[in-house]
Amino acid sequence: MESIKYVQQALAHLDKEVEATLLDIKLSLKEKDNIMLPILRQQKVLKQTLDDLVYLKEHPPTPNQPCGISKYREDK
Repeated sequence: MESIKYVQQALAHLDKEVEATLLDIKLSLKEKDNIMLPILRQQKVLKQTLDDLVYLKEHPPTPNQPCGISKYREDK
């Protein structure tokens, strides 16, 4: 699935952004928090999306049936 590859690339990019923000000594802790909060939220959504896509790849739904992915999620 191409979408899995793109989600993984997006997660890698966000990891680099987080690392760069953490290593930026010019920023105060409050500024780092303000920058990183939206990035971490995006990471959480992308990780859940990746988990869902991997699950669907491994357990494809039967034709004409809803996928029912939400039944298998462990909401955190």
